[in-house]
Amino acid sequence: MGNSLVPLTSSARKFSARAALVDLQESSRNLLSECFRQFGIDSVSMTSDKAQRLATEKFEACVIRVGNQAGPVLESARKSRSNSRMVIYGLGGSVKEAMRLSQYGINAVFNEPLERPSALKLVRATQMLVLHEFRRYVRIPVVTQVAVVVGQNRHFDATSHEVSSGGMSLKSGEEVAAGLPVEVSFALLTLPRIWVRGTVSWTKPASKTLGVRFDPRDERRLRIKEWVDAYLET
Repeated sequence: MGNSLVPLTSSARKFSARAALVDLQESSRNLLSECFRQFGIDSVSMTSDKAQRLATEKFEACVIRVGNQAGPVLESARKSRSNSRMVIYGLGGSVKEAMRLSQYGINAVFNEPLERPSALKLVRATQMLVLHEFRRYVRIPVVTQVAVVVGQNRHFDATSHEVSSGGMSLKSGEEVAAGLPVEVSFALLTLPRIWVRGTVSWTKPASKTLGVRFDPRDERRLRIKEWVDAYLET
């Protein structure tokens, strides 16, 4: 296997940011879906009673009708590790209702009646926030050999499963406890071998997999971020 990647299928290379549209009427869903689509953002419609998906799936943005039903949905999303920093748009409602939701960090509000020019203008002004959130979390399937150093003396080899700008998942028969500091080394097709410090963030012994979160203080990880950005642009 060495430093080479296992070829990816075309479907594996299709990545898109996603916006959840919660409790929106059909006309609003269609209009906002069209606006987001112009900037490469997919829309997923759902009702508030099905919005537990915001606690279990990764979304880069959420549009929700401002009102009594919004609070529990946004609270669940903000408590989710994956969606704690997603971009939140309100739709309609009064200033007083919007202020009640301020604790959840609403980024912008679409006014009603919803009109295409103003909606498109707001999406255009905020779409970089959505795409930035997407790039922070996107995981690229990639299989390559990884050398792992635990502590001072323990060394073992692993195989990568997914790589992101913030970390990677690995497959190995070695048992490693979550929280341990590690240093990983690997190379990709357009990225010469790199070493970067990190921490074991999770382990799944049954599937022999583990996750490594890169140390944000290690500037070498920026080369991985550059690789991820370049990959998404190809």
